[in-house]
Amino acid sequence: CGALLLVDAGDFCQGTPYVSTTKGAAAVEIMNAAGYDVVTLGNHDFGYGYTQLVENLENASFEVLCCNVFKDGMSIYPSLTLREFDGIKVGFFGVLTPSTQTQADPTQIKGLEFASGERLCALAQQNVDILRLMGADLVVCLSHLGTDDTAAPNRSVDLLAGVTGIDMVIDGHSHSVITATADLPVQSTGTAFANIGVVIVDNETHNVCDSYLVPVTDDMADEPETAAVAQVVLDRVDAEYGRVFARSEVDLNGDKAPGNRTMETNLGDLVTDAMRWKILQNKDGLTVDEDHVVAVTNGGGIRAWIRAGDITKKDVNTVLPFGNTLSVVYITGAELLEALEASTFSTPAAVGGFPQVSGISFTVAACAEYKPQAEPYPGSTYYGPESINRVTINSINGKAFDPEDVYAVVTHDFCAVGGDTYYAFAAASAQFDTGIPLDETLMEFITQELGGVVGREYAAPKGRIDITPERHIGGDWETVMPSCVKEGGNAVRRCAYCGCLLDSIDTEYTPGDHSSCFFTDIASSGFHDEIIYANKAGLASGYADGTFRPNANVTRAQFVTFLWRMAGEPEAAEGTLSFTDAGEIAAPFRSAVAWGVEQGIIAGYGDNSFRPNQNISRAQMATFIYRYLVNIAGWVVPAEAMASAGYKDEAEISVNYIDAVNAMAYLGIMKGVNTAPDFKADGVSTRGMAAAVILRTAKAEF
Repeated sequence: CGALLLVDAGDFCQGTPYVSTTKGAAAVEIMNAAGYDVVTLGNHDFGYGYTQLVENLENASFEVLCCNVFKDGMSIYPSLTLREFDGIKVGFFGVLTPSTQTQADPTQIKGLEFASGERLCALAQQNVDILRLMGADLVVCLSHLGTDDTAAPNRSVDLLAGVTGIDMVIDGHSHSVITATADLPVQSTGTAFANIGVVIVDNETHNVCDSYLVPVTDDMADEPETAAVAQVVLDRVDAEYGRVFARSEVDLNGDKAPGNRTMETNLGDLVTDAMRWKILQNKDGLTVDEDHVVAVTNGGGIRAWIRAGDITKKDVNTVLPFGNTLSVVYITGAELLEALEASTFSTPAAVGGFPQVSGISFTVAACAEYKPQAEPYPGSTYYGPESINRVTINSINGKAFDPEDVYAVVTHDFCAVGGDTYYAFAAASAQFDTGIPLDETLMEFITQELGGVVGREYAAPKGRIDITPERHIGGDWETVMPSCVKEGGNAVRRCAYCGCLLDSIDTEYTPGDHSSCFFTDIASSGFHDEIIYANKAGLASGYADGTFRPNANVTRAQFVTFLWRMAGEPEAAEGTLSFTDAGEIAAPFRSAVAWGVEQGIIAGYGDNSFRPNQNISRAQMATFIYRYLVNIAGWVVPAEAMASAGYKDEAEISVNYIDAVNAMAYLGIMKGVNTAPDFKADGVSTRGMAAAVILRTAKAEF
């Protein structure tokens, strides 16, 4: 099968108690056992400080590459390496997101310099050129840059645009799930070992001939040596952290986006309530009254859910894995306002600095312009606000907010020293670190203040943060909705988030109806237009928080609902659903699934289950559409539609699906992947891809 190289794009030292309890050393031990060859660094690998990282990696049996981080003018690790196997020379170089300087504790990375922008591209180009001179047949960038819009111009796509000669980018940081294509040679496996990325190099041509992701499932076989090393770590931590100390009656939201980096969450409320409560146990240590004490934490520091049921120390440490300690920062109301404005600059798009709060009620006008200062904050990639345009503080602990008053902000050591977007805290006139661990504070609050039970009072966010998409435009057209502008004398709508032209406003337009342009997360999805038009056609809807979640995988229940909407949402007898898991079909999908059964579009599995929440495979998607076109749209299938589409992996497509797959290729509804091409019958599709496919189905001519 040829040689195998195992590589990593960073962030291996933090994430769960299994590695955080040893400050990342256990991760290196397990990676050694797994046989890693080459890695680059992630911002979270600096979470315990640069000194600790160096100590951990002294024991690494793999190469560490990073070309854009310097100390005393010297690169902290080698920039590149050339590996040869089976006559193929593969060159690797590593890059790290410059935002590390604000996403790691500034005091723990003091003296490090992070190259960004044009300098980052120049360094990358230099490494590519050197590798080519060394005879590299392929050049692979191990990138911890990500694709989040807020990271521009330091994203992996920006690097590709500014550098020539990179054959493949193996990317991390943004938790994206991306399969490389000829047009975008970027592969990203997501987060928390969701997928294994595979890149295959042809022995004869020395080119990348295939790349794909393999979803990680519970039934995958363990590699014995690695599993044995990992089990020692698991057993030790489980014994220490597995004790149940409390329970929750509700699920507490640990999602990233939409979640703690985009909006108020019930878990954010719980954490900040605990922080404020702990400091108020010793009011004598404060120089302001209780009604001037608030709490703020960065949403990016909340890393996991706490599910309803028993709560263990491990659960809490997984939510708060960074070993932070409580700090108190004394700032004026004006400085607090600056911190909130800076930390919501990208809202509704996600940012790690998004503030979860206690004691503060504030509003973010998400469509108002964020006006940054000309220069970034000192030692930061973030730009402070030139003026306060988006945030309004409604009240502090139920009382009027005064920009001239002094408030005590309970936060933690990372934010207190200017981490993420919180330079206003670092510049405070007075502050102190209590040394009290944040995770222990949360556990103590639950046991002592809540009596060991997180109750229904935390079932939903408490309404401390109001994010409104509305804005008003002056001029010759009076107050209007945010997405309304006047062009050439005609009233038209543009998307409030990305500016795309939507449609004309007629006399029936109701001010306040901006449903068709409310998606906050599709501008860079690659399927922007398809999502907009599929939504306008009533085929694909988004979520209540204003997102479409284009990169989330589409489920079987969701996709049959798209088809049901295309059929006009006909009535169906839900009571006839006889699947063994019919109770798992959520209410919004039950009519669609019942209709699909009645019309012969879906039949379920051999065990009489439907598996509504399972990701739909590409072959299943093709089959659902095929049956829809035949049974509902009346397509008389011509013989030529059954001809082989010529997929390289045709032999791997089940006989149950092959006709549908060929028919989709004939109609141009579904296409292959890679340049070969393959169909990838067992692959899954994102919601953005599904919107494109359903739109092509609606427009299909036959």
